[in-house]
Amino acid sequence: MYLPRLLISQLYTNLVRSHHPLSPPVLLLVALEPDSLCACRILTSLLKRDYVPHKIQPVSGYADLARAGEELVRPMKTTAGGSGGVVICLGVGGLVDLGSLLGLEDEDIPEVMGGVEVWVLDARRPWNLSNIFGGLPSEPQVVETDTNTRRTRGVEKGCIQKSYKSGKGGIIVFDDGDIDAELEAEREAYCALVEMPQVEETESDDDDNDLEDEDSQNTSSRKRKSWSDRDGEDADIDLDEERPRQRRRSNSGSSIASTPRSRTPSSSQPTSPASKPPSPKPPTAKQLRKRLRKIREKHELVLQQYNSMGTSYSEPISTLAYSLASALGREDNDLLWLAIIGVTSLELYGHTSTGLGTSVSTTNTHEHHRSWRSTRSSQTYALLRDEVRRLNPPPADQSPTISPGAGGTSSPSDTSIRLSPDPRFLLLRHWSLYDSMLHSPYLASRLHVWNESGVKRLHKLLAKMGVSLTQCKQTYTHMDMDLKKSLRQRLLKYAGVYGLDDLVPSGSGRASYDQEGWGFIRSWGWKAQLSAVDVGVILGAILDVGTTHIPATPSISYSSFSESSQRTNTADDVPERSQALLPRFFAAYDALAPNQPRHLLAAIPVAQHLLRSVLRTGSSLLMKHQIRHLRAFRMGVVKDGPDLALFANSPGALVKLALWVGEAVAVNERDKKGSEGATPLVLAALDEVRGTYVVVGTGGGIGGGEDLDARKEKAERKAKKETEREAKRKVREEKRAARKAQRELNGDDSDFDDSESESEEEESDEESEDEDEEEMTRRNKRGYGHNRFGIAFQEVVEETNARVKIDSFDHCIVEVKKEDLGGFLEGLSLKAVVGR
Repeated sequence: MYLPRLLISQLYTNLVRSHHPLSPPVLLLVALEPDSLCACRILTSLLKRDYVPHKIQPVSGYADLARAGEELVRPMKTTAGGSGGVVICLGVGGLVDLGSLLGLEDEDIPEVMGGVEVWVLDARRPWNLSNIFGGLPSEPQVVETDTNTRRTRGVEKGCIQKSYKSGKGGIIVFDDGDIDAELEAEREAYCALVEMPQVEETESDDDDNDLEDEDSQNTSSRKRKSWSDRDGEDADIDLDEERPRQRRRSNSGSSIASTPRSRTPSSSQPTSPASKPPSPKPPTAKQLRKRLRKIREKHELVLQQYNSMGTSYSEPISTLAYSLASALGREDNDLLWLAIIGVTSLELYGHTSTGLGTSVSTTNTHEHHRSWRSTRSSQTYALLRDEVRRLNPPPADQSPTISPGAGGTSSPSDTSIRLSPDPRFLLLRHWSLYDSMLHSPYLASRLHVWNESGVKRLHKLLAKMGVSLTQCKQTYTHMDMDLKKSLRQRLLKYAGVYGLDDLVPSGSGRASYDQEGWGFIRSWGWKAQLSAVDVGVILGAILDVGTTHIPATPSISYSSFSESSQRTNTADDVPERSQALLPRFFAAYDALAPNQPRHLLAAIPVAQHLLRSVLRTGSSLLMKHQIRHLRAFRMGVVKDGPDLALFANSPGALVKLALWVGEAVAVNERDKKGSEGATPLVLAALDEVRGTYVVVGTGGGIGGGEDLDARKEKAERKAKKETEREAKRKVREEKRAARKAQRELNGDDSDFDDSESESEEEESDEESEDEDEEEMTRRNKRGYGHNRFGIAFQEVVEETNARVKIDSFDHCIVEVKKEDLGGFLEGLSLKAVVGR
């Protein structure tokens, strides 16, 4: 089932009303990422205000999720001796069937969930359709309809209505608006398949013998009743949907006879029995089965196309949790700050509308296929800016914004949130200006700072700005105040010379519409001043590295790998993984405590260490030309170096490295070849202790991901059209010369009529326009540009029998046995890794 956004507070209100001292605590299963962490903080704040006990359980992957289902969720079921309860999944399980993974469905009675109600908030797509259109309560209140089908009261085709009463269990997905807006066809297909009876193949279906046809006619009505709960007439009507319209009219004899019609003189005469039209023969059982299978295949194709689009990301769940707080009238600065951090962390983790990958800007793309930051996020950021102005009205004698060089706050008790036109530098206020610029992925990719010429280009930019190396290498708080105040204007003046147009947001800040792209910054009196991007960087470093910048000894052991793509849940590896990740999660959770910035400030060296490692390792890969070009993607392997253990033991850190390298490769190709978008990248890190490679596949965004065969086919098609155009031009010239010679022979000096050649040229132009229109139609196709690495990994495993472990909630992150990496990549090179 799914809960529409307009009813987002209904379930929470019912939970608070039905809560009593003996109620079981609410269980929160939280993914290890800043967005889920911020949503967890918002929900726990609401639960604390309403005195609802709760328990937080971090999960790093499907193995942890299955273990939590076995140890924590199953004992809650009424069929297992529990009293039911509520489980909230934050960034967890949106892509899989939670009913079976959490152990809610019994083998004997699959629909019974033991009074456990699961709330799902996840930004990953595509949804598992069994969760959003199925997952009905364990004790459904049913109503009888005209078609004798059982339906849960308050649920209409999976959509929860106002009349729905919670507390009976089931799986409920919180809709951010995508389900109602985009999944109507999938909803109709899924519900039709659920109500449709199963049809088994019989020998008579493959035999066209007339005797068997006559026998099946005699038993057609009896068989129709056994296939469906409906009567014969209803079954005939439903199964005739695929017929032509005229044929349906001719086969509905009884309904036509009962319809009043205007009489004509010929129809008013009595008809003799001999002139009575023969009644049509009822469809045979074989015909009914054939039609039913055809309808089923049609609906299954709709679901298959949806599931094969590839992964993508929608609205962050932290803003969805803030919408819940707003609907309850509980919004304040602390909750707003958490929502802002969750949104700004998306770009750091590469969560875009086309899946895990870089968000390199492109042109000539459909609105739904640009980066998340440039489409739906624009509206989200605008709403957050409005909330900041509403909850943080500036004093009469102060500006409503804070510039990067404004320094400290005006009051030791100031905890307000302000808008700031910060440049795209990381940890600017807590590092030197030089280091902040050097470790910025945006600046590094466009200035090519991984080589000496790129570093010189950075020095030249600073020199043109009038900033000496001595000054910019000082701690930012110790820099000259005039320089900090004029930094934005100097960057705006010279950024365009080096192709850094998006480095600093423009606008004067005098109006709300003039603050597009501005960031958010919060003050904690005189204690600290942090931007939302900096907090996202620090939280990510705590989750990926830990509380110390020295990489710990690998404590995660993967003793067994599945022989297929099925996810494993062995008792040997799960406890060790949980022991390694629990301290990181709760350290990051404590860092988000309100009015307590000391945990964030203490973790800044961890974030700086991670950024240095990404720059050092990424520069080494590019300088040594270790990024190879395979058929459909770029490929790189990290086998040595001082930071190998960091990336081998932290998939999140490896993702950040892949995004850094991917953006650098994309910008480099765009500068050299003029190609749009980024090329998909596969990056692997070797873990000698476990004998595995951690592999991550980042999508290329719009315009990227065309393999060599597709490019060759496109080039051949273009060359063929050019050849045909040239041949037509030669034919036109020959005809023109022949007509001219004929006129000279006849002594005709009149002007030559070029209407035919002009019409041919117009026809050629129309062909070119049709080709451009076809290309735009392909770009606007649903799922175009989506990351399909997860599907490709699955297909390669089934074909090559490589030992691969798929455990991450992002299916484009896997672990491959060391000996199987070569064959795995060879098979992967033949797959389409980006949706077309």
